[in-house]
Amino acid sequence: MALEYADLMALDHHSIDDDFFARLREHFNDEQILELGMMIGQFIGFGRLLMVLDLESKFCPVETGD
Repeated sequence: MALEYADLMALDHHSIDDDFFARLREHFNDEQILELGMMIGQFIGFGRLLMVLDLESKFCPVETGD
């Protein structure tokens, strides 16, 4: 459930609705949901900052499959 939360925050945050939060509450309390959201946001933001500053490829090499 936490991974689904992270995926939606990164790729489709507009689809997070009351039904999704109800599902989250089956596994986490409100404080945990907030903390997860804050951590997810920090990691998404950090990743985007690395990309914008062109630091991503220098420190996180990705194999191209060539």
